[in-house]
Amino acid sequence: MGKFDGKVVLITGGARGQGRSHALKFAGEGADVAFCDIASQIETVPYGMSKESDLADTVKMVEDLDRRCVGVRADVRDRDQVDEFVTRARSELGRVDFLLANAGIFSFSPVAEMSDTAWNDMIGTNLTGVFHAMRAVLPIMIEQNFGRIVATSSMAGKGGFGTIGHYVAAKWGVIGLVKSVAMEVAGNGITVNAVCPTTVNTDMIQNEAAYKLFLPDAAKPTKDEASAAFQSLNTIPVPWVESIDISNTMAFLCSDEARYITGETIAVAAGQNAANAG
Repeated sequence: MGKFDGKVVLITGGARGQGRSHALKFAGEGADVAFCDIASQIETVPYGMSKESDLADTVKMVEDLDRRCVGVRADVRDRDQVDEFVTRARSELGRVDFLLANAGIFSFSPVAEMSDTAWNDMIGTNLTGVFHAMRAVLPIMIEQNFGRIVATSSMAGKGGFGTIGHYVAAKWGVIGLVKSVAMEVAGNGITVNAVCPTTVNTDMIQNEAAYKLFLPDAAKPTKDEASAAFQSLNTIPVPWVESIDISNTMAFLCSDEARYITGETIAVAAGQNAANAG
């Protein structure tokens, strides 16, 4: 018997990485799963993004856990596509209990050299995409007088980092959005929170462009070379956390144990947060 038996979770960016981990965690706790993913490349993103095969693999993994799963290609930058995803998920699975607004991208550029396209892709995916997903599910949650929303922010949403100003701006924005929506729907049985990870061991971090963020003088930096640089961010001596560490926190925030936690940011950051005031 799982803690989420009879519940339905919606996940953006669920084809691989953290999103896939969330899908499997919630399915393992008894929830049926609907997720969307762009499953194609955004040109300003310097690493390979998910493919349709990743989407199909996640569906199969959830179904192998004997849970229903709806996997949809959708770009969270597009309001209509997100609305259609939520409508289909509710139609096929019958309800919407949890939203994990997880979809995100990573790219790099000093602000003085940043293109409009890079800025718009980042804000559109990492901030406007969260807004689109929240807005799509909130009427349903308000009607049923119950819901749990958890958005993926970042430790970059609590400080400044050079060459990723657009990413930082989006993740700060997610926190402000979470806190504001939490206040709006507190009387409707809905909690709204954010998780702020340090670096996570996914394709978003495990690529040469991300390594060069920390090793700009290296011609072709390797994972091993980057590991020490990433570890320098964290008080606990690890270079990155695993996707399941974020999934476990998402599950806690959606559980009855967290029913009075709302408008909060939870750092899953290996102590990177220890030096921060908030």
